[in-house]
Amino acid sequence: MADIHSPVIDLLQSKNIAFEVIEIPLSEDSKPIRDLEALLSAKGLDPTSVVRSVVFKADSGKYTLLAVAGGGRADWGMLRKHLDERKLRMAEYDEVPEATGYVVGAVPPIALPETLRVLVDKSVRNYQAVVIGSGVLGYAIALKGQDLLALLAGADEGEFSKF
Repeated sequence: MADIHSPVIDLLQSKNIAFEVIEIPLSEDSKPIRDLEALLSAKGLDPTSVVRSVVFKADSGKYTLLAVAGGGRADWGMLRKHLDERKLRMAEYDEVPEATGYVVGAVPPIALPETLRVLVDKSVRNYQAVVIGSGVLGYAIALKGQDLLALLAGADEGEFSKF
């Protein structure tokens, strides 16, 4: 296992949750490879099991993170309605670290600031094993879906995406 440190790993270890660190090769411009799904397939993991952490900013200035699996796209109408916000947009690249404490490409759905509202799409329930951001660019974490859902128990769960 790669020797990386992040609040995500600290949280998983403190809860005695089993996980595997997956190294994601970075491109020459220090960005994660584009074809994460192919890498996961080569490691025997379901390429659709990635739980993406998508950060939104409302006109009110509040940030929200949506955890969605299986390649679903955010349902803007459902999100605005659930959050009771008239306008919502994706957070800008430089706003993501401000809202989450992590850089784009490493954002997990757990171990986040308490001020960040987290929504969990029901798609996350479709996977026995999931892959999430580790908090460190170039690495992801595989764990049981039920363990992730237990850690997200305080988040709102609903149908927030379209497939």
